[in-house]
Amino acid sequence: MSSRRDFLATAGFAGAAAILPTAVHAAGNATIKVGVIGCGGRGTQAAENALDADPDVKIVALGDIFADKSKRAASTLTKRNKDRVDFTDRVFGGLDAFKQVLAQDLDYVILATPPGFRPVHLEAAVKAKKNIFCEKPVAVDIPGIKTCLSLVDQVTANKTALVAGTQRRHQAGYLETIKRIHDGEIGEIVSARCAWNGQNIWFNKRLPGETDVAYQCRNWYHFLWVCGDHIVEQHVHNLDVINWALKGHPVKAVGFGGRTAGNPSRPAGPTNESGHIWDHFAVEFEYPNGVHVSSYCTHLPGVKSDVSETVHGSKGSSRVNAYEIKKKRVYEEKREKEVSPYVQEHIDLIKSIRAGKPLNELQSVTESTATAIMGRNACYSGQVITWDSLMKSTASTMPEGLTIDTKIEVPPVPAPGKFKF
Repeated sequence: MSSRRDFLATAGFAGAAAILPTAVHAAGNATIKVGVIGCGGRGTQAAENALDADPDVKIVALGDIFADKSKRAASTLTKRNKDRVDFTDRVFGGLDAFKQVLAQDLDYVILATPPGFRPVHLEAAVKAKKNIFCEKPVAVDIPGIKTCLSLVDQVTANKTALVAGTQRRHQAGYLETIKRIHDGEIGEIVSARCAWNGQNIWFNKRLPGETDVAYQCRNWYHFLWVCGDHIVEQHVHNLDVINWALKGHPVKAVGFGGRTAGNPSRPAGPTNESGHIWDHFAVEFEYPNGVHVSSYCTHLPGVKSDVSETVHGSKGSSRVNAYEIKKKRVYEEKREKEVSPYVQEHIDLIKSIRAGKPLNELQSVTESTATAIMGRNACYSGQVITWDSLMKSTASTMPEGLTIDTKIEVPPVPAPGKFKF
C-alpha cells in the first residue's frame, strides 16, 4: 500500500506541503478568522460552536469533498448569523478543497472530515503553521498514528495551538472528577471499565452513477479506510478518559467481537455496498503495573445504551461520567449556566491563542486513537497485541492513488484466525 506521502502526490494533493505558512496569532479582541475543512454535520456544528465560543469569531472559508455540503454549510451558517460569516469566493469542493481552505488568511482551522483523511490534513495544516481544532480520532491506522506523533513537536515549535475534539477534557465535571482521582481520593487505581454501547446507526443509499469513493465517503462510518471502525471513531472518547485517568496508554490488548447478521444498521449485500465494520467489540486492555481495563462498544438494535467510564481504586471507586467519587457527586451542573463542552473546547483554544500560550493536545489524542486501533486489531486477529508490536505496523488502509473515481474493492469482513495483523 502507498504511504500518505505518496498519497499527497497521487491523489490531487500535490502542493500541500508548499502551502505558505500564514498563521495568525490574534491578540486581545481582534477578530478570529476560522476556516472549516469537512462540512458535514459535525463540521457545521463545530463552526457553530466556534461562533458561540467568542463574539469576535468569524467563519471565512469552507471546504468539503462534496461541494454541495460546503454550500449547505454556508447557507446554514449564514442563516444562523449572517453578520459573522464571510465566504466570498471561499466555498470549496473536491479532494483538494483542504488545500484551498488552508491557503486563506486564518487564525485557526477546524478539521472535521472523516478520520481517514485526518493525518493528511493535519500534516498540511501544521506545515501551513495554522492553529488547529481537529476532531477525534486523528487516524485509522498506524502509519497515520506515526504521522500525527511526528507532528507533536512541530506544533510546539510553530508556537501554534492544537485542541482535539475529546471534549470531556474541557468539561467541568470531568475535570473535577479526574483531578480528585489524580489527587488520590480513590487510592491507587487497580482496574477500570468503559463502554459506548448504542443501537442502530445511519446509512445512505447509493445514488445512481455514484462512484465507490463518493458512496463510501457518504457512508464513511461503515468503511474501515475512512472510519477505522466504531471502536476507533466513537469509543475513543471513553478510552481517552481511561488513558487520562491512568496517565498513559495500555501495553497490550486482547478481545473479541463480530458483525451480527441482519443488523438493520446496514443494507444486505456484499461489503462493497454494506461496508465491513463490526457491530460489537469487547476488549481487555492491560496498563502498566498490571491494571486491567474492560472495554465494550456496540451498534446493535435492542442494546441498552451505556456510555460510561468507571475507575476502581484501592480506597474506592469513581463513576467518572457521573462525576462520582465513592458514590458521592463531586460536581453539580448548573444547567442554566453550564457551557457546553463542545463550546468550551473552542473557548479554551481561543484563549490560548490570544494569550500566546497555545495548547497542544495532539500527543494525548493520538495515543488514545492508537489505543482504540490496538483494541480493534486485537479483536480482528484474535491475538494479543502489544503496544510495541502495534507501533511497528506498516499496514496502511488508505486506497492507493485515490481520486473521486477510484474503484475500491472492499475486503471481506475481518475474521479472527484469518485477519492478519
